[in-house]
Amino acid sequence: MTMRLRIRDLQPAAYQAMMGLEKYLATCPVPKRTLDLIKLRASQMNGCAFCTDMHAFDLKDDGETDERIFAVAVWRDAPWFTPAERAALALTEEATRMAPGGVSDEVWAEAEEHYEPAALAGLVAAIAAINAWNVINVTLRTTPGLLRNAAVPA
Repeated sequence: MTMRLRIRDLQPAAYQAMMGLEKYLATCPVPKRTLDLIKLRASQMNGCAFCTDMHAFDLKDDGETDERIFAVAVWRDAPWFTPAERAALALTEEATRMAPGGVSDEVWAEAEEHYEPAALAGLVAAIAAINAWNVINVTLRTTPGLLRNAAVPA
């Protein structure tokens, strides 16, 4: 698959606006590991190879176990996630699918049990951000491994 273009080269202001949101997320009250888990899960759901690759490697670089990385797509059936992470992953899935009526009261209530309002706001911003990044990178066919200079077979 051939990459169509690089938005950061052609529209740097748009790219910098997205990076501004990422700078906020780096300081929000949600644990970095949780943010990376939800970024990986949304990217898997959206079929974004670039972001799935990037966030799996981010987790690995931060010391995450292979079991947890491999099991993100099936987190409901895997024993390696905390109740707070499960609540964040459930919120991510419902917000990413955005069914009629949005996120269910049940999923929201579970998230409220584990996160204070400021952290919930951070989670919602993170879910919105990764979904936007997924739209950009799927549309542009951004090459997986590009940021870590991974060799891409010809």
